[in-house]
Amino acid sequence: MEKIENEAARYASFLEHRLSLYKLAGDLVQQHDVDIGIVLSSPTNKPCSFFHPTVDVVSQRLMNPNVELGDTTKLVATCVRNNVNEIEYKLAELKIREDVASKQSVILDQAKEMREIDWWEDVEKLKTDEVTQFEAWLDVADFNMKNRLKQLENEVASNAS
Repeated sequence: MEKIENEAARYASFLEHRLSLYKLAGDLVQQHDVDIGIVLSSPTNKPCSFFHPTVDVVSQRLMNPNVELGDTTKLVATCVRNNVNEIEYKLAELKIREDVASKQSVILDQAKEMREIDWWEDVEKLKTDEVTQFEAWLDVADFNMKNRLKQLENEVASNAS
């Protein structure tokens, strides 16, 4: 390895490597339930840090590795770990939703392409995967139309009040 001379490139590389380091630290925490602390100084001399569960817990462990943590510190550490676990669960759930939405988008795009070439006019000639795609498109269209109808009904009801 050699020093990156260009300041902008050095800073960009630092940011990328810092993110990778933090991700690895997060993985260590998640997989091995460890306390971890990282302190860095950026190329622009700005301090950067990553601590889990808290700075106090990590510093107490570093200063007194054999001493049991106090009840308050244990409670704070447990709360932080629970918050991290909850956020990771929500992140995993959002990833699943993103994957589903991405797949729906692909199906909708394919259905739109097929609709533009009038393939629905002769349903008997459709292959199994085309029927599945068309059915998915119809389900989404039905869902969207029902939602729009409910919105319009709610608007009419609120205007009548």
